[in-house]
Amino acid sequence: MGAYSFADVTASIDGPGGNFALTGGASEEGIKIEMAEDKNTMTTGADGEVMHSLHSANAGTVTISLLKTSPVNAQMMTMYNYQTASSARHGQNTIVVRDSARGDLITCTQVAFKKAPALAYSKEGGMNEWTFDAGKIVPVLGTGTPAAA
Repeated sequence: MGAYSFADVTASIDGPGGNFALTGGASEEGIKIEMAEDKNTMTTGADGEVMHSLHSANAGTVTISLLKTSPVNAQMMTMYNYQTASSARHGQNTIVVRDSARGDLITCTQVAFKKAPALAYSKEGGMNEWTFDAGKIVPVLGTGTPAAA
């Protein structure tokens, strides 16, 4: 069956105003990648037969959850402010997530900051969630037996 560890996961962002790792100070929630649309629509005819319609879209969202004290928050805020100041810099990021033990590689392109994180100041530090819209997500899930380096 195997084992999993977030320690095997790396992630980075590259775009106007920055290029840096995203996993420093990740919260328990880590990184979430989710497609925006279903890949299929099933239509049932009057006679009970079905038709499947395959959708081409590969867009979705990426959520990076960081501890409030992570220095990556400052890098993200600087990048967010720079990119959202002009449409000439908006939506040009690439996010890459790798799990070296699984052999997984998820590449997200045409990525834009969706919004700045909600900021909370309370008894416990909590986390900041950075959400992105990705125009194209290409996931490759490995077999759990990547080639030895």
